[in-house]
Amino acid sequence: MCPFVYAGSNRPALRCQPERAVIDTSPVRRHISGMTENPDAILTLLPARLKEARRTQGLSLDAVAKLSGVSRSMVSQIERGESSPTIATLWNLTRALQVDFAGLLDAGATQTQIEVLRAADVPTIEARGTGCSILILSPPEEAGRHEVYELRFAKDGVLNSQPHMHGAREHLSVIEGALEVTSGDSVMRIDAGDTARYAADVPHKITALGEARAYLVVQDA
Repeated sequence: MCPFVYAGSNRPALRCQPERAVIDTSPVRRHISGMTENPDAILTLLPARLKEARRTQGLSLDAVAKLSGVSRSMVSQIERGESSPTIATLWNLTRALQVDFAGLLDAGATQTQIEVLRAADVPTIEARGTGCSILILSPPEEAGRHEVYELRFAKDGVLNSQPHMHGAREHLSVIEGALEVTSGDSVMRIDAGDTARYAADVPHKITALGEARAYLVVQDA
């Protein structure tokens, strides 16, 4: 399905050296606060650890930009500590670098028993499909394994997806409205309360029959 995301960016790299500015790290700090009692210490480690992960994979800035959909200039600024990534940007970078999100940010602190992602901090992607907003509910470390999304469709919205990895499957549960699911040559309508499970390693599509809302679980993408 989505993610997203992993289409490359065609935006040109910026060669200018921006002035160092005060960076608003509050969205990332709030997310990390659910994982540790010392988010500021972790944030100071983030640029170096992202750079180390990129070099370990043998990837250039351009390669990471293409894999993650994050511009080359933004990746460079994050590595230099000149820009604070959003949760959505971190999600894409950790997937592109094939690193565990929790391990990347681990500063030796003990995780709390309950991690909370507040509604105001849920990353949202608007640029996929037509008339469809995608909210990322699963943590970044689950990218590619067990991804959870909330889908919000405008009337007749469509989310059209290319095949994922071999064996990938999607589980789609309708909360409001009705959807039409296409997987390969199969087409099925599902209504509020219904759940469809289908192959996602073939071309697949979700079409809203009016306004609709649903939860989507993607396995082994």
